[in-house]
Parts: sequence; C-alpha cells; structure tokens
Amino acid sequence: MNGRIHSINVSDGGVPKLAVETAGVSVRGVEGDRQAHPKFHGGETRAVSLLGLDAIERLQAEGHPIQAGTTGENLTLEGVIWPDVGLGSRISFENGVALEVLSYAQPCPAIKASFREGDILQVSHKHNPGASRLYARVLQEGRVSVGEAFSVEPGVS
Repeated sequence: MNGRIHSINVSDGGVPKLAVETAGVSVRGVEGDRQAHPKFHGGETRAVSLLGLDAIERLQAEGHPIQAGTTGENLTLEGVIWPDVGLGSRISFENGVALEVLSYAQPCPAIKASFREGDILQVSHKHNPGASRLYARVLQEGRVSVGEAFSVEPGVS
C-alpha cells in the first residue's frame, strides 16, 4: 500500500491539533506537539498518532463534524485503506522516517466535538474496527512534510 501525508497536526496540549507543513519526528514524538494527558498519550510506544483520511471521510459522510487533527492524530494519511493498516504495520516515508504501529488509541472524551452527539465510540477499534486512531513508535527519526509519499508493509492484524 502506498499513500501520501494529507496533514501533519500538532498542539501545545489537547485538541484540535492544528496543521503544519513540516515537522521533525523523533522517538519522543512530533516536533511542536505536546499531549495534555501524558499518562494516556505519548511516550516512546505512542510517539505518533495516526488516522486515515478515508476513515475521516466515512465519518463525515455519516454527518460527523470530524476534520483532520480534531481527534488528536499527528499524521492524517491518505491513499491507504485504513482498516488494512493494523498492529505491526510498518510505515516508511520517502524522506526516511519509519514507524511501527503498536496499538489502537482509546477514544478520549476530549474529542467528543468531532462526533454527532459526542459519540467518541466512532473511533473505538472495539466498536468500529477500521476507524480507530493508531499509535506508532518511531523506528527511524527525521522530518516529514505534507504531500510526502509513504509505503505500508502490513502487520498481523
């Protein structure tokens, strides 16, 4: 699977995360980004949060006001079938950054404005497989830019 970065999203804590054109990516996370609740978000095994543009577009078609960055994802990825990106998937970006998907992100009440009636379970892997945000660790540090191509080596789930 191949795709491109649709949006890079960062904030000084909380949501929505706002779009930037380029950012450094390290084992500590995305440059310019901070999590409001580090007990639940961030750290080396949750350094980068990902969401597929197709998942966002499916939810928008159902009437949810979700946009890139409003659920707290750092990278909004386009051109891949989101349900096919699972645990163990490796994502390699053309400028050298490499990630490994380690877990599904649990929905947080802070993102309720992205959903009709605050239904955060729309991005719960348990309740809506294929629409969840994913957490990845950084295998290779570097910089990423909007529009940058990437490839996905599928994992086991």
